[in-house]
Amino acid sequence: MLKILGLRQQELLNLLLKHKTGLTVDELSKQLEIAKNAVRQHLSSLENDGFVTHGISRPSGGRPEQLYVLSDAGKELFPRHYSWFAQLIVESIQQESGEDGLKERMNAMGAAVAKQLKRQHPELETLQHKIEKLSEIMEDLGYDTKSTSTLANIQVIEADNCIFHNLAIKNPAVCQFDLALMASFTDSQVDHQECMANKGNVCRFKFKDKT
Repeated sequence: MLKILGLRQQELLNLLLKHKTGLTVDELSKQLEIAKNAVRQHLSSLENDGFVTHGISRPSGGRPEQLYVLSDAGKELFPRHYSWFAQLIVESIQQESGEDGLKERMNAMGAAVAKQLKRQHPELETLQHKIEKLSEIMEDLGYDTKSTSTLANIQVIEADNCIFHNLAIKNPAVCQFDLALMASFTDSQVDHQECMANKGNVCRFKFKDKT
């Protein structure tokens, strides 16, 4: 993600990563060896993108100096090997409990997350409303989703991106997490009609009311 930014902005963010308490415009200007106005322009752009934010003001004997720090989104621009750690956890569960045990664990985790999400949205009553909200939640998580209805009024969610894609290719049981979350959140039966981890073009989920 960091490489999508210009070289100067990358250098600026790297400096803020190394100086956790923040740096002033003057300090950034000196270390980057560019004009203060150029620093301000880069900071303004990075603030608009949500990667940089104001830190505390530092006393200077006169007018307080404004410090700039990385935001949480800015910190996430730097490499973090979550997928590697997740793979270790999944493989550990599989070794201890076998494939069936891994599926059970994924089901339990998905249902637990769904329970938390349902408490946050007590206003949802109909299956359609639950599916629409689920699609929004998945979109926020990075699934790139859309919810649709077929001519027979069957509710469907399609995802063009799977946030567990590489993990699911190696361990198909991981898909049970999504399925359990969806079924528990919508109180419905979920048919996983197409899966990108199984060479599908999308991940398609069809929902059927239990009643």
